Amino acid sequence: MLGMSSFFSFLIAFLLFLSLVTAQLAKPSSWQTLSGSAPLVVAKGGFSGIFPDSSSAAYELAMMSSKTDTILWCDVRLTKDGFGICLPDIKLDNCTNIAYVFPNGKNKYIINGVLTKGWFSVDYALKDLANVGLVQAIYSRTEKFDLAYGIFGVEDVVALKPPGLWLNIQHDAFYSQHLLNMTRYILSVSKNVTVNYVSSPEVDFLRNLVREFRGTKTKLVFRFLEYDDTEPTMNQKYSSLLKNLTFIKTFASGILVPKEYIWNATNEPYLLPHTSVVTDAHKVGLEVFASGFHNDAIIPFNYTYDPLAEYLNYVDNGDFSVDGVLTDHPITSSEAIDCYSHMDKNNNSDLGKPTIISYNGASSDYPDCTDLAYNQAVLDGADFIDCPVQMTKDGVPICMSSIDLIQVTTVTTSAFRARISTLPELQAATGIFVFNFTWEEIHNLKPVISSPEINYGMVRNPRFKYSGQFMKLLDFLAFAKDKALSGVTIKINNAAFLVEKLGFDVVNEVINALNSTGYNNLSTQQVMIQSNSSSVLMKFKQQTKYNLSYVVHESISNADNSSIADIANFAHSVAIDKKSIFLENYNYIIDQTQVVKRLKSAGLAVYVYVLQNEFVTHFWDFFMDPYVEINSYVNISGVDGIITDSPRTTKTYRRNTCAKSGGFPNYMEALGVGTLWTLIPPVVLPPAVAPFPVLDAADVLESPLPSVKGAKTGPSTSPSPPTAPAPSSSNVHLNSVALISLSVIMMKLTLW
Repeated sequence: MLGMSSFFSFLIAFLLFLSLVTAQLAKPSSWQTLSGSAPLVVAKGGFSGIFPDSSSAAYELAMMSSKTDTILWCDVRLTKDGFGICLPDIKLDNCTNIAYVFPNGKNKYIINGVLTKGWFSVDYALKDLANVGLVQAIYSRTEKFDLAYGIFGVEDVVALKPPGLWLNIQHDAFYSQHLLNMTRYILSVSKNVTVNYVSSPEVDFLRNLVREFRGTKTKLVFRFLEYDDTEPTMNQKYSSLLKNLTFIKTFASGILVPKEYIWNATNEPYLLPHTSVVTDAHKVGLEVFASGFHNDAIIPFNYTYDPLAEYLNYVDNGDFSVDGVLTDHPITSSEAIDCYSHMDKNNNSDLGKPTIISYNGASSDYPDCTDLAYNQAVLDGADFIDCPVQMTKDGVPICMSSIDLIQVTTVTTSAFRARISTLPELQAATGIFVFNFTWEEIHNLKPVISSPEINYGMVRNPRFKYSGQFMKLLDFLAFAKDKALSGVTIKINNAAFLVEKLGFDVVNEVINALNSTGYNNLSTQQVMIQSNSSSVLMKFKQQTKYNLSYVVHESISNADNSSIADIANFAHSVAIDKKSIFLENYNYIIDQTQVVKRLKSAGLAVYVYVLQNEFVTHFWDFFMDPYVEINSYVNISGVDGIITDSPRTTKTYRRNTCAKSGGFPNYMEALGVGTLWTLIPPVVLPPAVAPFPVLDAADVLESPLPSVKGAKTGPSTSPSPPTAPAPSSSNVHLNSVALISLSVIMMKLTLW
């Protein structure tokens, strides 16, 4: 009986185990792709966001810096002698220097009914192209690798042994006119290597391949071009073909569509509700791949210039997931899929570092230092929200990112525009200054969102350009006090000017405000006082126990021992410009300084400023990816905190799943310092740049702040402060220079 009992015990245990395994196998995938597997990354011409499209370097970098199953994409062109080469454009003069190698080789052909002029592969044998070099076809990208790489053939890509190969075929009829058979070429390639995907925007080409690839691992994908473009073999617009996905399914296993087919946008641009393209295609058994992804593009303002956020909207939006993305920057899509997807569903915890300090609130989304910007910074996960303190004419400390109202308000279009003046002690340009206004006057001005990269056409959130209300320091402190924050950062600049010229003791004003709101006894939040003035921080050290942070307001290459010792005497941390950490030339990193290491060795925390999402602010080595930038400052230089106008980005970085796995994958490892620089051909290296200065004691130490007789004790109970100084005699009335300056400013605002 004992044996039988043991058998039944074993049987019950086995059945329980089997039920658990079955339940596990039946557990739905977290991915909403057609197969349930993670979406694929398809590297268009390799890493074409840096190196010329379809160059050996672009393909190799894509394999080094992306997911291990990344597919390499090749736009196949045929030469006169039938060899397949990879080039992004049918016109070779758009992506090579062939016009210089063969200056008389320009030709003209009818392609899909359009007369097209240029240089074409069908006019040259493969050996003729040996001396033709590739160039970057998108002019906003670096040209330093132009001509460094020759034309790459399909067989050359195969020789790299990529995880997968995608061949895109276009203009089949054009090649046929030149007695070249693209179908025969594709079949010959597939006999020697697995071609994972073959795509084409031409129905007949794919229909002719169906029988040849039936039962193989090769998938055929119909590529949709723009809505109003006409498919050449059926003479229908692609928008019409999109309505007949069951027909597409007869000759293809998937579709490749421009990303706008899925998430379209207004002209501003802001996202419109997503279409049903993905779900409709999945219902008939078609995979969906989205194209048109690259980090250096103007994307809808909903993403706040964060390219990773855009990828997540296609692969992890809760409603559907595309089956793959075609991208010029495969590192970012790899991160998005492997490290940043499903974080909310998995309740992914926060690493807690680096510390996130807002820069004028979430000023990437809303006007600086407004209630909207601060509220968004809290929602986005900032540890500290910041208030740059300015003083009004009636003695009210307020949060304002600039002492010059022209920079941050609509004052130039208001009745107050005549208050323009010149104060060389503050700035070279004329301005309209905060201290010449009462709080009520400022409160009634509209804020203006900052767009620091407007020279590149990159504006911020235009729908909210004038939204939000400015805040008094007291209101800011009251707002922050009950929020889930580590603390507040109070920034103080121009303190000596305010004391000497206006009689405002801004240090005392801040201390009074902190005392009156209970921060002097608050245990749940810290107060960080930040200033580029050692005299300000020394005064706070003498009167309070707050955390003190010294801002080095210029880029430096090093700091001598005496300056570091002096800073450590009055501060707990240092904020330094990002160019003081990675030295750059022509936007390439050429070296790393020892500034962070030296400051940290003195017991000082180090914060880097200001990190932005806009791709024009990133070194080429960061691949126009804000997460690569953050990762580099955190894991290469070792900074303790990030000062940023987009706290959400750093908060997202802190929650990534790859950082918790015990070791970063290759696409989360920072690129070696100076790697790209060493790959630039010596003949096109930029000239050397002058080194940044070394910080010394004379740069740090200042005379103590002067005292003010009868200094006010608080903004709410004190008498009116001294009147701001009148403009100099040359500026009592608006002189011609001031008038010109004002008119230019108003014109810019109007045009914007």
